[in-house]
Amino acid sequence: MQPPPRPVPSAGLAIIAMGVSGSGKSTLGALLADRLDCPFLEGDDFHDARAVAKMRAGRPLDDDDRWPWLDRLGEAVARSLAPGRPVVAACSALRRSYRQRLRDAIGAPTRFVLLDASQDELLRRLTQRSGHYMPASLLDSQLATLERPDADEAVFTLDAVAPPDRLCEIAQAWLADGARP
Repeated sequence: MQPPPRPVPSAGLAIIAMGVSGSGKSTLGALLADRLDCPFLEGDDFHDARAVAKMRAGRPLDDDDRWPWLDRLGEAVARSLAPGRPVVAACSALRRSYRQRLRDAIGAPTRFVLLDASQDELLRRLTQRSGHYMPASLLDSQLATLERPDADEAVFTLDAVAPPDRLCEIAQAWLADGARP
């Protein structure tokens, strides 16, 4: 049985489910968007063909690959914001500068939910996943790139090993409570 709906966050709020590959950000993002009855944007859909080919070949992205991707995603989130509805997106947002780039492109209040898991758990998930261009061999580079959020960022960290429904409930409660980190 689905829990009773919680209050929807204020209009014009962008919610980014973030974390390294395999953390569950797409699963949480889609579930949260469904519960909030708002659009969901999959960050992977905004990579250009060259970046996808690079990752598929097992080569990590660099900032030159990521800046235009973050701009495209941030602009799409901004276009999707509507009165009375938030927008949820999934994006790795690994560095503080990437999170700031998204905030700047979105131009509206933005909150991040970081899904955190051990390297062993992430590797287990990635090796069981099929049909995704991101190989498990790139996990180390993503973990090396990840800058854990500072206290002054609006980022809420969740243990990614919890069931997706529970993660969604916790994220909804955080958002309903004003989304303070």
